[in-house]
Amino acid sequence: MKTKILAIAISLVTLVGCDEFLEKPPLDQLTDETYWISENNVRTFSWGFYTAYFGGYGSGYAWGKFFSGQSLNDDFAPTNPAQFRQNVPATFGSWSFAWVRKANIYLQRIQTVPMGEEAINHWSGVARFFRAMEYHDLVNQFGDVPWYDHELDENNEEDLYRPRDPRDFVMDRVLEDLQFAADNVRQEDGEPGLTVNRDVVLALMSRIMLYEGTWQKYHENNSEKAKTYLEAAKWAANELINTGNYSLGDYRTVFNSLNLAGNPEVILYRHYEPGLITHALNSYNNKEPQTGVSKDAVESYLASDGLPIGLSPLYQGDRGIDNVMANRDGRIYGTLVNDELRLNGVISYYSTSGYSTHKFLNEEIKDLPEGSSNLNYTDSPVLRFGEVLMNYAEAVAELATVGGPAMTQGDLDMSINVLRDRPGVNLPHLTLVGSEPGVNGVAYDDPERDPSVPSLIWEIRRERRIELMMEGFRLDDLKRWEKLEYTDTEENVDINRGAWIDKADYPNLQSSVTLSDGETGYIIPATAAASQRRFEDPKVYLDPLPLDQITLYQQHGVTLEQNPGWEQ
Repeated sequence: MKTKILAIAISLVTLVGCDEFLEKPPLDQLTDETYWISENNVRTFSWGFYTAYFGGYGSGYAWGKFFSGQSLNDDFAPTNPAQFRQNVPATFGSWSFAWVRKANIYLQRIQTVPMGEEAINHWSGVARFFRAMEYHDLVNQFGDVPWYDHELDENNEEDLYRPRDPRDFVMDRVLEDLQFAADNVRQEDGEPGLTVNRDVVLALMSRIMLYEGTWQKYHENNSEKAKTYLEAAKWAANELINTGNYSLGDYRTVFNSLNLAGNPEVILYRHYEPGLITHALNSYNNKEPQTGVSKDAVESYLASDGLPIGLSPLYQGDRGIDNVMANRDGRIYGTLVNDELRLNGVISYYSTSGYSTHKFLNEEIKDLPEGSSNLNYTDSPVLRFGEVLMNYAEAVAELATVGGPAMTQGDLDMSINVLRDRPGVNLPHLTLVGSEPGVNGVAYDDPERDPSVPSLIWEIRRERRIELMMEGFRLDDLKRWEKLEYTDTEENVDINRGAWIDKADYPNLQSSVTLSDGETGYIIPATAAASQRRFEDPKVYLDPLPLDQITLYQQHGVTLEQNPGWEQ
């Protein structure tokens, strides 16, 4: 039933874009004139946005945002690393305001539906929430973009070919939309975990405002704007934390469950159903060769005493999987296979780095047809409480650098230390020793720390990386921190290395497997010089505008400014 309703909703998104309607609407067809008659129809229309923004594990063979679908970062060690964009495209579908227009049409039509003020405000909040999400994506990709808060008239050329508005102007409007949504969207509407409610708004508000606050700090050097957005991120996360609606349980259960209904950590999820909508993530992890996690990522996990491996006496070194996995942050066991290396020639579903993914595998279906191909039906978390806790911690720490109050132990205890108290993690609390990170009252400083990053923020970023490993956040995080240099495989060699092995231990090892020291050493997945990924130009922090749009604007007497560094 939901599938049929969703199809109707998607068709209506297109329907309301038409400019011409029959004077007398057909009685047997949905039209713009006959549709907007009830709150139930308004609700149904909203489902068309879900497919655009809440993809989860994807569908069929299509990648979602999880695992290595987005591997341009320092977490993965592929044989052919994804490269930064090199050229200005002739055309580019992402420079589109179709979803903005649909949100604006939705918002306008809501006002005409015969329903009470509370319902109008709720659905207006939902519409503005989706508009904010779309503008967040557009701004992250292109920077300055034209802001539209009304239904675009296709015959109004002055409106159609407006110049770009400044990034901070647009994001101020996004903040207004999110705040309106937070003030008006219901907490209870529809099935819990499957529909947008106030908690969903707050969670996404904390993510979006954290992104923009740190972007303004690191890219624009605008402490005033950074403070505004970081305060909004902190507020939203704090509001959600204080609801008391969520708690943390087993880490892996969030990612490999056949049904996430009632999971106390999940704020929003995508439900899959055999024969209706399925994905291929379990198959990628269990039946096929996979892009492995990098040595750099594996070494970012703390030892079980809460210290970086470069400082902890508990760390056993990297000679063999047993040593790598001994005495570590418990999340490593929920994320990676901890009892074997999976090597090319030794096992068919090998990993490029030897380190293999365990996080998303459901053992109950792994040997069934539903565990193979594109028939997987494990539910996907879309929003979870663990991210919100990390958003709070980082927003507070960054606020202190732009004029906000200093981070307190109480801030850590209500965020990072809640994550460390998760069953199975088994890490001591992160403590403040003065303004420095510490464990058991003793300050420490990771010898691998980027010297440009303060120690406390370094540890918060580490915690975020571990908690959200393989969930599609890392590239966006590196972008907003202005740290894309971490992804350079020549400057950061450990992201092009995997497990340490001795070839003599693996007589069936594929001859193409290359090690750093000949017959022993670290696996080097990408061996060709031409395949190395180099970060050479900061212009790649934003995508270029497509040439056809620049030409089209010129034909209408408007100059569409290209992003810095992409001018030709």
